[in-house]
Amino acid sequence: MTFVAALPDVIGRIEADLRGNILPFWIARVADRERGTFLGALSHDLVPDLAAERGALLTTRILWTYAAARRQYGDARYREMVELAYGDLLARYHDRKHGGFYWSINADGTVRRDRKQIYGQAFAIYALSEYHATTGNRAPLDLAIATYRLIESHAREPRHGGYLEAFARDWSPIADMRLSEIDQNDPKSQNTLLHIMEAYTNLLRVWPDAGLKTALTELVGIMLTKVVNPATGHLGLFFANDWTLRSDKVSYGHDIEAAWLLCEAAGVLGDPALTVHIQQLAVKIADVTLAEGTDTDGGIYNQGGPDGVIDATKEWWPQAEAVIGFLNAYAISREERHLAAALHTWDFIEQHLIDRQGGEWFRGVTREGRVIDTFEKVGFWKCPYHNGRMGLEAVRRLRLLTNRT
Repeated sequence: MTFVAALPDVIGRIEADLRGNILPFWIARVADRERGTFLGALSHDLVPDLAAERGALLTTRILWTYAAARRQYGDARYREMVELAYGDLLARYHDRKHGGFYWSINADGTVRRDRKQIYGQAFAIYALSEYHATTGNRAPLDLAIATYRLIESHAREPRHGGYLEAFARDWSPIADMRLSEIDQNDPKSQNTLLHIMEAYTNLLRVWPDAGLKTALTELVGIMLTKVVNPATGHLGLFFANDWTLRSDKVSYGHDIEAAWLLCEAAGVLGDPALTVHIQQLAVKIADVTLAEGTDTDGGIYNQGGPDGVIDATKEWWPQAEAVIGFLNAYAISREERHLAAALHTWDFIEQHLIDRQGGEWFRGVTREGRVIDTFEKVGFWKCPYHNGRMGLEAVRRLRLLTNRT
C-alpha cells in the first residue's frame, strides 16, 4: 500500500484523537465553569494543583483552539469553551488602564506578574482574531486591533527592526526580559518574533489593513534575513539589538514550525515571488529537520547544537509541529519522503504520546520512549494549542490530498 492510499485511515485516526481525546479532555478536566475560568495545573496522574499560578497564555491558547475547532466542525460544545476562555481573558488578564494583557495571576485571581510579555500579547491577537473569524463578533476583533497597535507603538525596535521581548505593566523598559526561566535575557528572540508573525497573519485574514500588511511584510523580511540561516536551514534563537546571534543552539520544533508558518504568512500577503521563495525554504527546513532532528522512530528531538543533538527528549509540541511541517513540505514538493516523515511522526505520537488511560497527550518521553512522569499534563505551557492545531491542520490538509470533503 502506498502512503497516499493509507491516508483515509490516518485521517480517521487523527480526527478520532482530536475529537474523541484532546478536545473532550479540556472540556471535562480543565474547564472551571463555577468560577468562569480554568484549572492552572494537573499533574501527570491528573491531580489538580489548586494553588498554581495561571497564565494568560493558557487561556488564549484554549480560546484559539476551541474557536478554530468550532469554525471547522460547528460543535456547540466548542462554542461554550470559546465563551468561557474569552470571559476569563477579559475578567482576569486584560489591563484596562494601560492596555494589553498581564502575564499571570495567582490562584485567587489577583494579578501576579503584570509585565507585558510581547509573546503573550501576540497570542492574545492570535486567539481574538480567531474568535472573531468563528463568530463574527466585532468586540474581540477590536481588542485584537488595539493589542496590535500597542505592540507597534511600544515593542517595535526602531533602529534595527524587529520587536523587543517585554515591558513593565505601563510599557516602560524592564531589565529582565526573559520569556521563561530557561530562556536567555536577550532583547530579541526567534520565539517571540515567530509568534508575532503568526498572530499578525491571523489578524490580517480578518482585518485587511494596509499598516498591518506592511508590518507583517517587514517581519517576514526580518525572519528571512536575520533569523533563518538559509545555509543551514536552522533558525537562530536569541539576538542582540543589532541581530548579533547570542546562541549556537537549535530548536528542531521551532525550525519546522517556522517553515509552515512562513508559508501561511506569505499566502496571506499574496506576493507570488515571496511565496515561491518561502516554499523553497520550507522544503529545505523540512529536509534538515528530517536529517538532523528526527530519530529513527519518527520522534523529533528537542534541541541540537553545533555537534548534533544535545537534548534528545521528545516533548509533545515538536511532534505536533513536525506533522504539519512535513505535510506542508509534501504539498509543495510532492516528494514521498515528506509525506512518509509526517506519517512516521504521527505513528510516534500514537505509540508514545497519546495517553489512552488518562486522556490528552503526555508532555514528553525520553529518547527511548519512557514517559516522563514528572512532567505535568496541564500547566503554564502545556496546553491544547499545538496538538489541537495539528489535528485540525492535518485533517484539513490530508483531506485535500485525498480529495475528501
